[in-house]
Order: sequence, then C-alpha cells, then structure tokens
Amino acid sequence: MGFIFFMTACVPISPLPPLPTNTPLPSTKTPTPTVIWFPPTATHTPFPTQVVSTPTMDLRPGTGKILFTDDFSDASGWTLITTAAGSVALGKNELSIVINQSKAYIYSAREEPIFIDFYIEIIANPSLCRGMDEYGLLLRVTPNLDYYRFGLSCDGEARLDRIYRSQAISPQIWMPSSAIPPGAPSTSRLAVWVVGDDLRFFVNDEYLFTVRDPLITSGSVGLYARSSGDMPVTISFSDLVVQEVVR
Repeated sequence: MGFIFFMTACVPISPLPPLPTNTPLPSTKTPTPTVIWFPPTATHTPFPTQVVSTPTMDLRPGTGKILFTDDFSDASGWTLITTAAGSVALGKNELSIVINQSKAYIYSAREEPIFIDFYIEIIANPSLCRGMDEYGLLLRVTPNLDYYRFGLSCDGEARLDRIYRSQAISPQIWMPSSAIPPGAPSTSRLAVWVVGDDLRFFVNDEYLFTVRDPLITSGSVGLYARSSGDMPVTISFSDLVVQEVVR
C-alpha cells in the first residue's frame, strides 16, 4: 500500500508543506554570510549546498545490478484513486496523474522498497501541461513524509525542493535547460544518482546540477504533478528502474 495526497488552493485536505521560496543556496565555491532560515531548534538542521561542476569532474553515474523495476503493469505498491481534484490511475504499462482543479498538487509514494544509495531512472510523458505546471520524482520518502522533490516544469526548467518537518526549501531554484522539452506532448527521462549526501540530477542523459545535503538518508520513491493555473494537467510515468551505484 502506498501513500497518496492531494492539495488544492481552496481546500487543504492534508497538512502538506508550503511551496519553497526561490532563494538560491550558497555555492561551495563562493563563501557567503550565514543565513538563518528557521528559528533555532534543539536539533540542528543542516543546510544543503549547491555544487558547481568543473570540466574535469566526472559526473557520469556508475551503476551496477538492478535493485528494483516497475513497468506499471501491476498496481502493487501504488495507491490508485479518483476524486474531484484528480486521479492516480494505471494504464497500459504506465501510471498517470491527472489534475482537474486549479493549483492542485497530487503525489503518490511507495512504502517500500527502502533505498539508501541508488541510481534511479523514469520516463515522464506530459500530455496536457503548460507554463509552470510541473511533474517529477520524490526521493528518500520517509514515513514522516520528509523527502526530496525533483521537478520539471512544462516550460523547460528544473528544480529541487527538500521537504523536512513540513518546511520546504529549494536547494536548487528553477533553472532552464535545453535538455528539457517544453510543452506537451513530450518525453523526458529523469535520472538521479544518490550516494550519501551527494545527489546528482540528469534529464535525457544530460547533467543538470548537484546538491549536497546530509539530512534525509534513506526512504522510498514516489511521483507527483502540480497544476500552476486553471487548466487540467496529465502526466504519465513509465519504465521505473533503480540500480545499485558503483563509486
């Protein structure tokens, strides 16, 4: 049994975290003054950092044996549901998220298997989307609903959010990339290489960015979509593969 959650602009059905603000993080190459993002707590919350790549860095993921695959021919592990806000449904070897309401957010996450270090790929096919409508992957989803959210927008941008204790920040704000086809219908292969606190993000075999964050160390995976306006959104996902990493 998986998790599925909805959020709309009008009726907050579940206590989902707010959207993060588009505040860029300090690069590891350029020191900046310390920024206090949240009030002091008993437990220190590490702040993620962006990593600036150089031409000599080898960012290609090393992969080994397959740990998990899902061709979406069986609903096991995913919650399928239909409501006024939208639906998560199984098609022919694909899982589709359909949003019918304005500014709604739907995501569905598996409870298992749990991964620590891994490489993940999935194919996303937007068939209805525009502008800043978005879709993508959830990584290291915990039972407390902490996770990383790797998203693509329908106008060809990418970003990463971290959701932790109902607080949302963006280790990587929206960045345009020629690797992401804008509009719909289109097809993109999302890939992430996750080792310890090192997360590297790729689209259609092109490297996008790296973020280092030690906070969420393991969890399951999930999928999501969000509508930015009043138009319906439909995203289909297929060919989920998780492999071990070779360092």
